[in-house]
Amino acid sequence: MGERKATLLGQVSDFDIRLLRIFKTVAESGGFTAAEVPLGISRSAISVHMNDLEKRLGLRLCQRGRGGFALTEEGREVYRAALTLLASLETFRTEVNGLHRTLRGEFNIGITDNLVSLPRMHITRALAQLKARGPDVRINIHMTPPDDIALAVLDGGLHLGVVPDVNRLASLDVQPLYSERSLLYCADDHPLFAVPDAQIDTALLQAQEAVVPGYPLPMAARERIEWLDGRATASDREGTAFLILTGRFIGYLPDHLAAPWVAAGRLRALVPSREQFFTDFVILTRRGRRPHRVLDAFLEALAEQAAGVDS
Repeated sequence: MGERKATLLGQVSDFDIRLLRIFKTVAESGGFTAAEVPLGISRSAISVHMNDLEKRLGLRLCQRGRGGFALTEEGREVYRAALTLLASLETFRTEVNGLHRTLRGEFNIGITDNLVSLPRMHITRALAQLKARGPDVRINIHMTPPDDIALAVLDGGLHLGVVPDVNRLASLDVQPLYSERSLLYCADDHPLFAVPDAQIDTALLQAQEAVVPGYPLPMAARERIEWLDGRATASDREGTAFLILTGRFIGYLPDHLAAPWVAAGRLRALVPSREQFFTDFVILTRRGRRPHRVLDAFLEALAEQAAGVDS
């Protein structure tokens, strides 16, 4: 007799796996009739499936008839091989599902300076939520000027940027984050520190030396600053604070940044009801980017934080 040739030579199909699952249940139940209940199909349907499997394998898997049900020697070997295959599939399913639950990889985020003191700590809380979901995620924060952040997001060096809503690039997606209020300040040893707001008019402010920003500003901010006597410039808000604290300059600072010095009696806001402007901050991501699970998880956390605070 010539050697029988198995027909299951190519890739194992979904249909093959279904037949093997039926065979496993039949073998563990001890026969076709006993397998009807766990499989939820009739004895005749089980018989058809078993015949299909035997034909595909080119092997006789079991004896059935008046003598009762029994696995052949080849049937026992196939049963053991089926257990190994089905266990491997379950392991694969578990590991893939685990990938959906566990975040891994790096998250590179660029943030404009001096936002950490904002009372609306959306970024901080969203990062905490991200780490809670993915303890193995490595977070890298880069504090750089807004234009550098935008370019780094564009070329893929950063996954996300947090910048003032100024000079948008058309190739970046923009999501609103929050607004920041800036007030006009002087230090405690500046001549205006003890002057009541009612006595401070525009002419008096124009007579003072001022520090003006050397970084991009929204139109509302430029309108408030352009009439100041700019005798000094600063490349960032911290530099502005340094110069105001000399007592020689007045200048605009975010109220959350100035708050500790105000509480300590070192700074005072000048006519805050009039001398103020707001800067909108936004989230930048690259338009048309590929899906990135860590970035997507952070954006979800950020949306939850914003919704929670806004509500």
